[in-house]
Amino acid sequence: MTADSNVTEGSLVSHLVELRDRLLRSVLSILVFFIILAPFANTLYEVLASPLMSALPEGNSMISTEPHGPFFVPFKFAFACAFALAVPYLLYQIWAFVAPGLYKHEQRLVIPLLVSSSGLFYLGILFAYFVVFPLIFEFFANTAPEGVAVMTDIDAYLGFVIKLFFAFGVAFEVPVATVLMIYMGVTTEAGLAKKRPYIIVAAFVLGMLLTPPDVFSQTLLALPVWILFEIGLICSRFLKSRTVNDQDDDEDSDD
Repeated sequence: MTADSNVTEGSLVSHLVELRDRLLRSVLSILVFFIILAPFANTLYEVLASPLMSALPEGNSMISTEPHGPFFVPFKFAFACAFALAVPYLLYQIWAFVAPGLYKHEQRLVIPLLVSSSGLFYLGILFAYFVVFPLIFEFFANTAPEGVAVMTDIDAYLGFVIKLFFAFGVAFEVPVATVLMIYMGVTTEAGLAKKRPYIIVAAFVLGMLLTPPDVFSQTLLALPVWILFEIGLICSRFLKSRTVNDQDDDEDSDD
């Protein structure tokens, strides 16, 4: 075995050890948040259920079709909250692992992208909770046939809202995706601008696929995606000129 192969093997082992350590830190961060939130699991679920409870007709309530549901479902939501709160730290661990292989101007770009992607993900969740949920639950409750009592199972409700949280959280990442596509040379700002009509149609198709089968929630997802796409184009113009300057600075420092 040559000296070069020994160095390569040692480097691979060190990377695997670092990856293991960062994965352990990530898991521990989620567990820490869960331990903190677990005592408030019932309160958190009451907050989550508030938009539906406000829309239900008087006398209707949520139910549990499984004996263990009232105990386990709030803890499932507490764990989901713990994971969501740990997202910035998880993204930081990913960045710290890949940072040594990036150029200086790329490292300067990563932190703003991580901060903006985390913020947009949370913004999407808040938009779903405060804007979308009251509208769609009011719509669903008012369209129930005469004589049908709307009594949603707590576990089914949790799965429904988690799906919407994820859909809106991911959809609000459009500006980050737009900037990255332009920065990596996959497309150009002018090229995306010309494809605007197709992107608007794709936004409504995305809303149809990721939201319940009603026009309200589909539109409430599609319109923010379109607006955020336009914001991504604006940001890409700024970052493009900023990146060129950073690259020139890096070249000057190398010289």
